[in-house]
Amino acid sequence: MTALPAPIRAGLGLRRALLAQLAAMDDGAVDFLECAPDNWIGVGGRAGAALAQLAARFPLSCHGLSLSLGGSAPLDRELLRRTREFLDRHQVALYSEHLSYCSDDGHLYDLLPIPFTDEAVRHVAARIRQTQDALGRRIAVENVSYYAAPHQALAEIDFILAVLAEADCDLLLDVNNLYVNAHNHGYDAQAFLARLPAARIASLHIAGHYDDDSGLKVDTHGAPVRGDVWQLLAQAYARFGVRPTLLERDFGFPPLGELLAEVERIRSLQAVADGFSAGIVANREPAHV
Repeated sequence: MTALPAPIRAGLGLRRALLAQLAAMDDGAVDFLECAPDNWIGVGGRAGAALAQLAARFPLSCHGLSLSLGGSAPLDRELLRRTREFLDRHQVALYSEHLSYCSDDGHLYDLLPIPFTDEAVRHVAARIRQTQDALGRRIAVENVSYYAAPHQALAEIDFILAVLAEADCDLLLDVNNLYVNAHNHGYDAQAFLARLPAARIASLHIAGHYDDDSGLKVDTHGAPVRGDVWQLLAQAYARFGVRPTLLERDFGFPPLGELLAEVERIRSLQAVADGFSAGIVANREPAHV
């Protein structure tokens, strides 16, 4: 795969608590910003103006929170309509949602795991196809962190692969979620990477996590990225090539300079991956004719 153009390589989450700092940063500080349309649709006033100003300076990617792709209630058609308007208005190329559910009779305010079954594959894949039709674009679904699975007739990797194939959608690979799940559920993260089809990987997320005294790792988005997660990100680049990669931070915000230093670390790993790929191409023997 050829190197991606600079505007869509290393990004940072657009959070309201960071608006003033993001507005003051240099144009080249990040390549893109990511926001949840659910939190910005219909927002006006100072916050809406700040979003518009940032969107004029930086490409936006979008990561949905509320579609509840694995849920049983009908898809929220009004949310889909307004999300499509938001994506079109801001010329968003990358849109993703979670491979989970978050609603029942009402919003549950958490991302809950879907049972890993053939029936669930068919159910969620049909809803992803409906979402893609409603939004008029291909979407990516994110592998989520989970701490107890409702039912596992399939391994997590087999469930994800089946959904991607049945729905004909892409994957947002959350590297921290993969690391956390691999530790908590006792599987090999590198073997998981090896089974993912490179053509389906649309983008990547990284974030920090918390190590509980019990040995459980908890995905928090509230701490710096850990060394093992950086290493797994490098392995993902080696496996798939460079993809747009977002640093997620949702609370416990440090000074913006610390977050931008992590964005620069993403760029450094991408540069190494680019050089490695270029070296492979340069060292190939010419084809015989």
